[in-house]
Amino acid sequence: MAETFDLIVLGAGSGGLAASFRAARHGARVALLDPGPLGGTCVNVGCVPKKALWFAAQLAQAQSLAEAYGFTGVHGPLDWEHFRLRRLGYIDGIKQRYETRLAEAGVQLLREAGRFVAADTIATTSGAELRAPQIVIATGARPQRLDIPGFELGVVSDDMFSLRELPRRIAVVGAGYIAVEFAGLLRALGSEVCLHVRERLLRSFDEEQVTALEEQMRGQGIRVMCPSRIRAARRVDDAIVLEDETHGDTGPYDAVLWALGRVPNTERLDLDAAGVQLDAKGHVLTDAWQNTNVPGIAALGDVTGRLALTPVAVAAGRRLADRWFGGEPDARLDYGNVPSVVFSEPPLAGVGLTEAQAREQYGEQVQIHRSRFTPMQWALAGHHGKSFMKLVCVGEDQRVVGIHILGPGADEMLQGFAVALKMGLHKRDLDATVAIHPSSAEELVLMS
Repeated sequence: MAETFDLIVLGAGSGGLAASFRAARHGARVALLDPGPLGGTCVNVGCVPKKALWFAAQLAQAQSLAEAYGFTGVHGPLDWEHFRLRRLGYIDGIKQRYETRLAEAGVQLLREAGRFVAADTIATTSGAELRAPQIVIATGARPQRLDIPGFELGVVSDDMFSLRELPRRIAVVGAGYIAVEFAGLLRALGSEVCLHVRERLLRSFDEEQVTALEEQMRGQGIRVMCPSRIRAARRVDDAIVLEDETHGDTGPYDAVLWALGRVPNTERLDLDAAGVQLDAKGHVLTDAWQNTNVPGIAALGDVTGRLALTPVAVAAGRRLADRWFGGEPDARLDYGNVPSVVFSEPPLAGVGLTEAQAREQYGEQVQIHRSRFTPMQWALAGHHGKSFMKLVCVGEDQRVVGIHILGPGADEMLQGFAVALKMGLHKRDLDATVAIHPSSAEELVLMS
């Protein structure tokens, strides 16, 4: 006989964990299935190890700034192996804490995969059957691969954290978060980087801001090849050469990172047995409430293809559990005005509409305010790079519908301003706010 639960969650990434913890807090009996490490992509091969590398890149840049300020001392490369082990230790601690919290919450953790045999029944890889009236699909996504000659000579983003040394020369193929972030941090750590972009960088971000970021990337010595379409990779002696339809052979490189987006982990779930519908790319189709087309089955996180960001998956999972088990029938995630950050060099952050989106929606009602300046920390060091801040406003009352920041501290700065935008911010509210001086954030409240 099948063991019964109130909730079965497939996937122990950020969204699955959040739903499990919140449902258990509401008194639900929860089974959580995942054959992989706790924390999923974010903790193991995504946000956390990436941000650790970004911190290392920031410290490498700080050495140069310190020297310009007049400090003398050790100025050397990163001990890659020492850092790798320290990063692994930090991540192991996160996973251990998750395991402890799951046990304390009473969530039954099964380190195996599950597949549907009916709309309310999951079969595990060990042959057991579990049954629940509510099931959450949160199995995440994995790096996309290309069917081209020599693809196996490169690595995908998951593999980057297993490298035992910093590549001296690396090609990054892609144009999204992963490509831009790795290009910047690897360059800061000392790699020679060539970024191959098919059309344009970071299509979901404000185009003017992205152009400014690309200029800074080029100024840092990153070679940006656009447009670029790679048709093959081949080994030449001890290096890798890429065959580009536009530029011919490029290289040689010591490593190639394929950063081509991600594909959902749905093909092994036997969703046909439950009647769950997918889109053409294999994402689970959901409505505004995370519901699939099958009552009692919901999906969240990267497997749905909707805003593939860790905080989005966490928020969606918590609200879903609140609705199903917490007596909050109206609980659901509002996908509007979600802030996001690219941990580039420097970071790029945005919330709300881009200028192009605003003009498409509001036409001539759109008003743009901009500020370009050299941050004081850079200026003191003789570095002339520019931060770039942009407000997108609409109507005579100048309601703020978009905030975009490029520059040091953008990642920390935007969070508070995102709250204000979510609450109905107007330009007059910024004008009425006293600035914190000297700071970069003050430019947002002093913008004319």
